Amino acid sequence: MKASRIIIFIFTLSVFQIGFSQEQNIEDKKNPSKKVNTVWLPIIASTPATGWMFGVAPAANWNMGDPETTSISSALGSIIYTTKKQWLLTLKSTAFLKEDSWAIMTDWRYFITSQPTFGLGTGPQSARLVSTGIEYDDGLVSAGIDEAQFMKFNFLRLYQTALKRINNSRFFVGVGYHLDIHSKIDDQLLDLETTPEVITSHYAYSMDKGFNPEKYTLSGVSINALYDTRDNTINPYDGRYAFISFKVNPQWLGSNKSSSTLWLEYRDYFNLNKNQPRNVLALWTYSNFETSGTLPYLDLPSLGWDQFGRSGRAYPQGRFRGQSLSYTELEWRFPLQKNKEKWGAVIYANATTATNKDANIKMFDYINTGIGTGLRFMVNEKSRTNIALDYAFGNYGAQGFYLSVNEVF
Repeated sequence: MKASRIIIFIFTLSVFQIGFSQEQNIEDKKNPSKKVNTVWLPIIASTPATGWMFGVAPAANWNMGDPETTSISSALGSIIYTTKKQWLLTLKSTAFLKEDSWAIMTDWRYFITSQPTFGLGTGPQSARLVSTGIEYDDGLVSAGIDEAQFMKFNFLRLYQTALKRINNSRFFVGVGYHLDIHSKIDDQLLDLETTPEVITSHYAYSMDKGFNPEKYTLSGVSINALYDTRDNTINPYDGRYAFISFKVNPQWLGSNKSSSTLWLEYRDYFNLNKNQPRNVLALWTYSNFETSGTLPYLDLPSLGWDQFGRSGRAYPQGRFRGQSLSYTELEWRFPLQKNKEKWGAVIYANATTATNKDANIKMFDYINTGIGTGLRFMVNEKSRTNIALDYAFGNYGAQGFYLSVNEVF
């Protein structure tokens, strides 16, 4: 076991006590149902893309009404600094107002970061144009790139969505505003001074589609529909979740180019043993489509850019990207104790497929997979808040270790 994993495990053990103490201290004495449960998760880890990471990832859950009629609200945040001089600040939440009259979804991020990109589409590196070179002028072909293409950039995301409950059903409809700004983009492998030139996927795409390769903005509004019957929003044992979002990004609202996207998401939870409610088979699938116009490269549908950044265990965020992307994950969650809920484990598998129109790669031409297992420790049985440790393996030697709060989906 690498030293970084040992350190993560030691700090995870210390979190258990932190979680308990916070749960007991923050409470509205006039209305105990509004108790706020918090866990402060210390972060000490190391990855090739970030170097050493130091920070905290606070997680909270609470009720904004009677727990019998109001779903649990949850929020996750992070404040992280890395030895590669990166800052990663996030706040992501889903809040349900009294009697679930409204659902408010928040996704705010500010990154000063770097990240590898591997071109568009799923499949082996040879299936992507940049790996064999790109004809950028008549008879002139760029040098091929068959490795990760590291990029530095600043990223601001401000997403806010409000959905109104329809009568006493579990259907919600609403609107949202979405802003993504990528700036100070620096392609680390791009070299236009050599012969042949080294042209990266991001640069080739940006120049071909008419985007400034150093900065671009995506600003849009959305129409959304939500169906949610989960018995618990942070760790369901039963129920289902469906979300549809159609987003329009017009130039008059600040986008560099007009475009539209469609997001389709579905989750389902099947209890396998009525005497052990924690024994659950969980399904998660989503698809994200560029439905019109042209998106900037870093705003194209990509793995790991769902609201909570949980998809694609085994792969780095953004490992697969395309004009359309579809993702599916199946996870078996089961208890490790016969009569207690504290300790549990999971086994999971996922699959991703993405398109690359320029290379004639269509959806399902290539499917990349990941498998893994993990441990769970329930720090609050009432809210079902879990500390999760996972390890996953993917194609092309990909693997990853993950430490998080709450279930992945």
